[in-house]
Order: sequence, then C-alpha cells, then structure tokens
Amino acid sequence: MNNDVSRTRVIGVDVARCLALIGMIATHTLPGMVDGAVPWTFQLAAGRASALFAVLAGLSLVLVGGRQPLRGQAWTGMAAGTLVRSAIVGFVGLLIGELDTGIAVILCYYAFFFVVALPFLALTTRVLVVVTVVWILLAPALSLYLRRGLEPTSYDIPSFEMLALPGTLLGEILVTGYYPVLTWMPFLLTGIVIGRMDLRSARTTKILAVTGGAAVLVSVLVSDLLLARPGVRSTLIATYDVSGWRGDLDSTLTRGLYGVVPTGSPWWLAVRAPHSGTTFELLMNLGSAALVLAGCLLLGRLLPRVSQVVFGAGTITLSLYTLHVLLRTRGFWDGKDLETFLGQAALVLLIGALFRWGAHRGPLEVLVGEPSAGVRRLVGGRR
Repeated sequence: MNNDVSRTRVIGVDVARCLALIGMIATHTLPGMVDGAVPWTFQLAAGRASALFAVLAGLSLVLVGGRQPLRGQAWTGMAAGTLVRSAIVGFVGLLIGELDTGIAVILCYYAFFFVVALPFLALTTRVLVVVTVVWILLAPALSLYLRRGLEPTSYDIPSFEMLALPGTLLGEILVTGYYPVLTWMPFLLTGIVIGRMDLRSARTTKILAVTGGAAVLVSVLVSDLLLARPGVRSTLIATYDVSGWRGDLDSTLTRGLYGVVPTGSPWWLAVRAPHSGTTFELLMNLGSAALVLAGCLLLGRLLPRVSQVVFGAGTITLSLYTLHVLLRTRGFWDGKDLETFLGQAALVLLIGALFRWGAHRGPLEVLVGEPSAGVRRLVGGRR
C-alpha cells in the first residue's frame, strides 16, 4: 500500500463513508417488514445512512477547499470546480436513474446540494452554526406550508425522461422529492462545520459524541412527548394522505416516509420518522451521524492500518454506490433478504479493500475528481 497517500487522508472519515454505504445497501436489500414488524436492522439504517452520506458530503467540501472560510479567488476556484463536480455527478445520477431498480437514487439531489452549499463556504463558523440551527427549526414548517399549494410529488426517480419537465424535476429536488434540498441542507451545513474542526483531535471526537448523543436524546424525548398528547395520533391517522399507509401508525412511522410529511395537519411536524423531513428527524439523524463519525475517528486513530483496508470502500463510495444500483436492476441481483445484503456488502468491502491496498482511485472518483480539480486550480490558483 502507498503509505504516503494514506497519511494524507483522515482515515476515520473513510470509515464513516464505508458505513454509510453499507447502510444504504441495507435499506435497499433488507425487508422493511417481517411478520408485521420492522426489523431492527432496517431501523438502524433507515434514514440515517443517507443522512450520514450528506453530512460527509459537506465535510468533503472542507477537505477539498480548506478549513478557513473561502473568499475571493479561492472561493471562485472552489465554486468552479464544484460546479463541474456537480454536473458530472448529476449526469451519472440521471444515467442510473433510467434503470428499473426501485431505488430513490440520491446523486441528482447531491449535485444540487453541492451547488447550494457554495455560498455558505464563505461564512465564518459561528455564523454558519447559527444559520444551521435556524434552518433546522424553520425549514420543516416552511416545507409543510409551501407544499400545501403545490402539486403532490410524483416520486419519480430523476432521469433523462424527467428533463422534459424541468419545472417538475426542479420542484421535486428542491421541495417535494425524496431528498429535498429545503430540508436536507442542514446535513451539508453541519458537515461543513464539522470539517472545520480538527478531525485528528481527541477533543473533536468527544465534542461529536456529546453533541450527537444530546441531539438524539432531544429528538426522542420531545417528539414522543408531543405524540403522546391527546388526539394527536388520531389526527395523524386521519390526515395520512400519501401512498404507503400500512394500516398501523407505529409501523408506518418506524419504517419511514418518503422525504416529506403529509400536509393535512401541523402535528406531522412532531414525528421523527425516517425520511420525514421534520426538525426531530433532522436532530435524530444529525446526532446519529455525529456519533458514528466520532466512533469512526476513534477507530481510525486506534487501528489506522487495519481500518484503511477493511473500510477501504469508503475511499471509492461513488463508484461502489453506482455499482450497487446497477446490481439492483430488476431481474439481476434484486433480492430483498439477508443473503442479498450480506452478498452485496461483502462485494463492496472486498472491492474497496483491493483498491485501497493498491492505493487506486475508483473509476468514477477519477472521472469526477480530475476535471473538477483541474478547473479549481485553473480558476482559483493552487491554494
């Protein structure tokens, strides 16, 4: 293995990326219901894996651009490179969105996440923290209000076919879709804040663990307290107006929604279901992401050589996520069972270990990284 290359990376971040990838595979391959109950394995990954990916996406912007707020030519170069990155990632997302997989491919949303995050790279960390907190508190209510006047989402996966309806595609990516920018930006912004911390410091690990645990605790306690109020659960049942109703409120909220909550009652903002886009879900997933990252950073410091190989998939997640989507094409490797999960998880771990051992970059990482880095250097200099 090329140890010079390995020393330039924060191994714990790669470990976290790997776990996020495995979590995404779990949500796509494990059954969401077994004998009328939601398995704990599905619950563990549902919503949290994709949120962790988004937090790490924000963190990656800092790893590329630097820990200080970007201004002037440095910001311009970063913006130019990120626009190129977003265009390529979005194109790949549209391409695999054409496949019959049943997966809500996240890449087109990611392309927009990166672009929307650019102005926030110029903010100081203190201002960014305030913006993030306000966004977490207000965006879910704004989403509920806006969607009352919009057409219901189609829940189509972004693809080239949807380019014929740019307004619909843009509306779903920004407000109504599976991973709407309006309620997902706190993940990116939090990732930027975390990225500006010293990720090799034990103090940072402790801060992430404490704040992450506190966020999870607040989410659970306050959400459950609100849902226990008289009449709230009956109101939720009466106003559930989207597909996926399973006849039982608990199992529905445990398994998760589809990116946003129904608009029939403001009480929906009190739930913390996966993919509900509420303040409490944001707190739950942000807290979970911080806890996972804290553990991964600790593991990366304690067992660096082992971690960088065993979790090597975290260095080529774009390539392996795309491979996973390809494998899920209907009629190919599309099972919904433990064997399928174990098989696909083992495959990506093996490929990741081989690439990391040889210090190779993934094909899509090269496709995205080289042009974006070249444009960033050309526009912004070699900062």
